[in-house]
Amino acid sequence: MIKNIEAKVRLATFLSAGSFITAVVIVLIVSFFAYRQVADARKSVYVLDANSVPLLARQTDLQMNRAAEYRSQVNLFHSLFFSLTPDDKYIEYQMKKAMYLVDESGALQYNNLKEKGFFNSILSSSAVLTLQTDSIFIDEGRKYFRYYGRQKIDRRSSTIIRSLVTEGYLKDLEIRSDNNPHAVLITRWKTLENKDIENVQKNSF
Repeated sequence: MIKNIEAKVRLATFLSAGSFITAVVIVLIVSFFAYRQVADARKSVYVLDANSVPLLARQTDLQMNRAAEYRSQVNLFHSLFFSLTPDDKYIEYQMKKAMYLVDESGALQYNNLKEKGFFNSILSSSAVLTLQTDSIFIDEGRKYFRYYGRQKIDRRSSTIIRSLVTEGYLKDLEIRSDNNPHAVLITRWKTLENKDIENVQKNSF
């Protein structure tokens, strides 16, 4: 009689524990799928058109197209830094915009070029500098990039084509702004190569 009672108590305990664990698992699974559904719903935005008809718009995940944003940021920075005209106010404007996209490594290169008289030479020779991007390599895992481009320096007496290779790292920022629309900061930026590959003399009259 006692053994039967103990067996029944043990069976009831196992059933109770099993029911409790099963209920907890079900609650966790339901909560997980409910959270995902709410998160997906928050990405949906309804926009009214001119006729007050709601249209479904979808928000995109920040990381979904991050590699393209990294390339765009790297390309924008190099365009600002290396595309210049013989106008001191324009050069100052370009450098100011570029400094929003890079850490102190960019300011260091800017100051070095300034001390060497690079920007004064642009003004004195009326040179127009344009940059053409060849390719941008992005390693998302390391957040590393390498930039390949060609810079054209058009002076009154000659046209010089330079090969430009730089590298650096990318740091995600929490907030996007007008000055940094992709919320990416270029760090540890340095120039690996900047050499003349073509020098064409112009006819002088």
